[in-house]
Amino acid sequence: MYKINEDYLKLPGSYLFSTIGQKVAAFEEEHPEKSIIRLGIGDVTQPLAPAIIDSLHDAVDEMAYEETFHGYAPDLGYPFLRDAIAKNDYQDKGCDIASDEIFISDGAKCDAGNIQEIFARDNKIAVCDPVYPVYIDSNVMAGRTGTYDPDTETWSDVIYMPCIKENNFIPDLPKEEPDLIYLCYPNNPTGATLTKDQLQVWVDYANKIGAVIIFDAAYEAYISEADVPHSIYECDGARTCAIELRSFSKNAGFTGVRLGAAVVPKDLKSGDVMLNTLWARRHGTKYNGAPYIVQKAGEAVYTEEGQAQIKEQVAYYMRNAKAIRDGLTEAGYTVFGGVNAPYIWLETPKGMTSWEFFDYLLQEVGVVGTPGSGFGPSGEGYFRLTAFGTYENCVAAMERIRAL
Repeated sequence: MYKINEDYLKLPGSYLFSTIGQKVAAFEEEHPEKSIIRLGIGDVTQPLAPAIIDSLHDAVDEMAYEETFHGYAPDLGYPFLRDAIAKNDYQDKGCDIASDEIFISDGAKCDAGNIQEIFARDNKIAVCDPVYPVYIDSNVMAGRTGTYDPDTETWSDVIYMPCIKENNFIPDLPKEEPDLIYLCYPNNPTGATLTKDQLQVWVDYANKIGAVIIFDAAYEAYISEADVPHSIYECDGARTCAIELRSFSKNAGFTGVRLGAAVVPKDLKSGDVMLNTLWARRHGTKYNGAPYIVQKAGEAVYTEEGQAQIKEQVAYYMRNAKAIRDGLTEAGYTVFGGVNAPYIWLETPKGMTSWEFFDYLLQEVGVVGTPGSGFGPSGEGYFRLTAFGTYENCVAAMERIRAL
């Protein structure tokens, strides 16, 4: 008789955003007359930039002719896109990253979930708390997290690094030494950022103890302050301790197109084994490459027109973030984030849990957000709103909330 991977059975409940979707769907069925404003899931609402659309059309046309048709993509990515990322995101900004250290994928979420496969099962992970759920859930599936305590909502073999108001949502170095450290800055869900000096502390720490930092830079395009690094490779020594994940979803609106990249420097080694080689082997075995059409769209992001157009979209979403911040502040809420990130993190009213506040906003004014406790135990008492809706909906949501 076949057996299943019982580590999957350890996962509590359903995925956070699936639970939210189910609750909203049930409410809509019961109250079809009420309009819902969704500021929960970080899905973009603006159409793809014209330069990207033009590139998509051109690539589709190429597929109609034998001489320009493309079948399987190179499993590690087309050179034209790897070169564009290396030059524009790294080399032009003073970071020593080569094209063959960049691996193209269909999104940062997949890379965040898959990267743990090249590490031993007995490695101990450290995560910020609250945290993007994929970091923990994928390690649960791999059997790396120990047992789950439903009372504390924590895993026995996970090192939690609380990120709360008292430490400005910046974690302290853990007392117990981890092997893998997950960092996401600008942060999802809190919207917090690290200065270059603060990030350098983590790089020095990882090199000192022999740990690897999995650095999620999905929101770097939203950075507006000068001292906030766009890449961990701006820090000295990062090439020997860090893997960086990049996404086209939020900077270029590719949530429905799907494209991302992982950066694994050749200087990152376990003994004599390069992690670059391991990831290339895993990637080539389990992945057939992002479609040519999509990678050509990604290349268009780095054209002069593409850069100008996506900056306009980023500015649009950050205008939304300001509207949400200002609206919540006027309504009397304590608010964080929304300056270098498209997420607004607020404290729930006293005496109300984050899920109770979710139900309250949904039922009273039809506004959907994300309960902070869904991101981890230190998220209790907080709530996340995203700036990825339309400007009109963001303004309307704040009007509804102020009316409460």
